[in-house]
Amino acid sequence: MSQSAAQDSSAVYYDPCLWEIALNPYPVYCRLREEAPLYYNEKYDFYAVSRYADMQRYFADHETFISGKGGILELIKENVKMPEGTFIFEDPPQHTVHRRIVQRIFSPKRLSVLDEKIRDMSARIFDELKDRDDFDFIADVGGQIPMRVIGMLLGIPEQDFQEVRRITDSKLVTEEGKPVDYSDGLNLELSFERYVDWRMENPSDDVITELLGVEFTDENGVERKLSQEELVTFVNLLAGAGNETTNRLIGWMAKSFAENPDQLRDVVANPDLIPQAIEEALRLEPPPPHVGRYVAKDVEIQVQTMPAGSAILLLVGSANHDDEVFENPEQFNIHRPKPRHMSFGDGIHTCIGNVLARMEARIVFEELLQRIQDWNVDLEHARLSSTSTSTSTSTSTVRGWESLPTYRNRERPAEYSRAGCGQSPGGSQGGGGSR
Repeated sequence: MSQSAAQDSSAVYYDPCLWEIALNPYPVYCRLREEAPLYYNEKYDFYAVSRYADMQRYFADHETFISGKGGILELIKENVKMPEGTFIFEDPPQHTVHRRIVQRIFSPKRLSVLDEKIRDMSARIFDELKDRDDFDFIADVGGQIPMRVIGMLLGIPEQDFQEVRRITDSKLVTEEGKPVDYSDGLNLELSFERYVDWRMENPSDDVITELLGVEFTDENGVERKLSQEELVTFVNLLAGAGNETTNRLIGWMAKSFAENPDQLRDVVANPDLIPQAIEEALRLEPPPPHVGRYVAKDVEIQVQTMPAGSAILLLVGSANHDDEVFENPEQFNIHRPKPRHMSFGDGIHTCIGNVLARMEARIVFEELLQRIQDWNVDLEHARLSSTSTSTSTSTSTVRGWESLPTYRNRERPAEYSRAGCGQSPGGSQGGGGSR
C-alpha cells in the first residue's frame, strides 16, 4: 500500500468518529483540501478525498469506486455480507433492477397525493406551536413530520409511527470516538416483517402493498416477485432514509434562519425563495457528511496510486465548502448562484429519496412561515446527534440535531459566527492534532 499519502498528510489528522471533528468538521475539511487532497488514515486504513472536482469524478466512476461492499466505512472494512435487496449498497446490474423498482415509489402521481397530507399535518403542528414561546425544532417538528410521512407512504399503522422512528434512530449511534461494530453483520429490523405480513392480508394503497405485487425481471433474466428478505430490506432502507435525511435538513434550516434573520425576512416576504433556501441548507450542512466506497481497481489520484481493495470516504461536506466552487462557502446565502452540491451524492447512486426530502422541507417551511416568522435557537442547550455527550453516543454517517431548543419573543443572543478555515466555533484550532 502506498504510504506517500500518509506522509503528505502528516500535519492534519482526520477521523470521522472523533467528537471534536464531528462537532465542526469544516476547519479540518479546509486543511485537507489544501494540504492533503488525497488523505490516508493509517490507524483505520482508509483514504479520503475532499475537493469538489475530485468527488464529481469519483461519484461518476461507479466501476472503480463501487457500492457493493457498502457505503459506510465500517461495512467496507469488515467485508459485511449485504442482505438481499440492499439496493443502496449494490452495483449494476443488480442495483439497476432494484433501483428501477424503488423509483416507482417516488412517482409524481404518488408524491402529488402526499403533498396535501404533508400540508395538513404540518398545519396542525404549527397551529399548536404558533402561540408558544418555546418549542424544540426536532422533537416537535423534524422528529414528527418525516416519521409520519414515511409511515403513511409505507402503509404502517399510525400508532406505530413512533416505533419506526425509534428503530431508525437506534441504528445510527455508537460509542463516541469508536467506529460502528458490524462484526455480526448488517442487522436489519426484523419487526418490519410483521408489517409486510399484515399488508399481505390487508392490502391498501401504499408502498408495501405495491412492493408485494411488483413483478420484474432480475439481473439473471428471471421473471419473479420480490422475496421476503428483499421486501423487508426495502422497507428497512426506506424507513431509515425517509426519516433521517429530512429530519436533519429541517433542523439545519431552522438553525441557519435563526442565525440569519435578514434572510429569514426575505423568505417570509417571498416564499418562492424556500426551494433556494433548502438547497443552500443542504450545501452548508449536508446530513450525510461523507459517503464510503470500495476501490475495485488501482487508480491514480492526485499523482498517487490508490490500490485496489482500499476503502475511501468521499467527504461530501468538504466538497460543499470548496472555495474553488462556492464563494464564501462558510456563509449561509439563499441568494447564492446554484452550482450543484453533493449532499445527495451523484451519478447512479444519487439519493433516490431526494425529491421527497425536498418536497417535505418545502411544505414544512411554507406552512411554518404563515404562522411563525421569527425564532431563535438555544445552541448552549442544543444537542448534535453526532456529538451527544449526554448519552455517550455518536454517529459518523449522519450529522444533525437531536435536540434544537427554540424560542420566540425573547432577545436574540449574540450573533453566532461560523468558523473560518482552521478554526472551530470557539476559536480554537481544528484538526484533532497532527501526526
